[in-house]
Amino acid sequence: MKRLLYEFTESCRIALAQIRANKMRSVLTALGVIIGIVAVTLMGTAIRGIDTGFQNSLAMLGDDVLYVDKWPWGPVEDWWNYNNRPQVVPQEAEALNRVIAATTNSLLEIAVPVASRTCTVKVGDTKLNGVYTLGTNSEYVRVNGAEYREGRLFSETEAETAAQVCTLGSDVADALFPSRSPLGQHVNVNGQPFEVVGVFAKQGEFLGLFSFDNQIVVPLASYQKYFSVRRGAELRVKVRDRQRLEEAKEELAGAMRRVRGQLPGERDNFTVNDQQAFKAQLDPIKNGIALAGLFITGLSLFVGAIGIMNITFVSVKERTKEIGTRKALGARRRTILLQFLIEAVSICLIGGVVGMVVSFALFLGISANFPGFPIQFSPDLVAVSMLVSVCTGVVSGFAPAWGASRLDPVVALRYE
Repeated sequence: MKRLLYEFTESCRIALAQIRANKMRSVLTALGVIIGIVAVTLMGTAIRGIDTGFQNSLAMLGDDVLYVDKWPWGPVEDWWNYNNRPQVVPQEAEALNRVIAATTNSLLEIAVPVASRTCTVKVGDTKLNGVYTLGTNSEYVRVNGAEYREGRLFSETEAETAAQVCTLGSDVADALFPSRSPLGQHVNVNGQPFEVVGVFAKQGEFLGLFSFDNQIVVPLASYQKYFSVRRGAELRVKVRDRQRLEEAKEELAGAMRRVRGQLPGERDNFTVNDQQAFKAQLDPIKNGIALAGLFITGLSLFVGAIGIMNITFVSVKERTKEIGTRKALGARRRTILLQFLIEAVSICLIGGVVGMVVSFALFLGISANFPGFPIQFSPDLVAVSMLVSVCTGVVSGFAPAWGASRLDPVVALRYE
């Protein structure tokens, strides 16, 4: 064991001496490994970032909330079937809540109607276009997990009496009232005045499609008073046990069929959506990134491995007499094999370290210039990158090292 340890440390010393003696050659040899490590690290970072951003976005939707809509959240094949469905109307929430209340041990808690459209919101000379405007009732707090930066949501009394009050998203509040509190102030929503009673805390964007901070929530009765609901609405249904979401979906589908009086055998004329619809659409994107990254990584590492193998063969040829001398003095095959193998692995490890430094620099640059982009640099990626570097060194250096260890000392000493 002591001899093996000595051989290992001596081989490391010789390998580092050879790398120092041939700096430029070693750097150029490691270039393929560097590119491969950058590729595998950035691929892992991108996939982790997508996962993080996706999970954060789903948390905004609520992992214990189901959505009853006319259209599904995803690709539609039978377009005419969906187009001919009746719209989901806010009044169906009341009927659905009666069915839920009458169901023993129901997995559903409450259904909340939500109608939406984009509006122009104005305060003085400041005007915001395309603000996502929601009309709902006071139970909205039960299906929306957002916290409040200031104030509150409107009360049940305000909702039932069609009071012209509203709660603003943080971006809307900051844009309309940059230097003062919006509470108690009035905003014009498509020309109608609404008093601000609350401001949501910052929530962020959903998959880059829209921002939860660019919204304004008003009582449903006020919404119906001033805005058309011809496009229908959606019902957001709170689930009691998120672990039984599929069972809750089946119960909700049955309850909605009762609300709409559908007969057995008829196709559902509504869709129960949940987060899995988005996940199904995101998985092919992640898989595509992974395949592209693996191809680029594999190609780079293959080129790097060929370069390292070639340089190791050259190194063996250059030091053939040295190998013969060492073997004549009693060096074992294992010692020669270990020496050249460690040299190849050392070049790969240097390439791996440089690749990690480049990747981390790119990560910092992306994070600084695009703070909203979900990107994560994990210690796991460092371990994977170093493992890939070592494996590349072992695979590429083994053949030349094996050849060096099998040289006949007499032939090697006569080599010119």
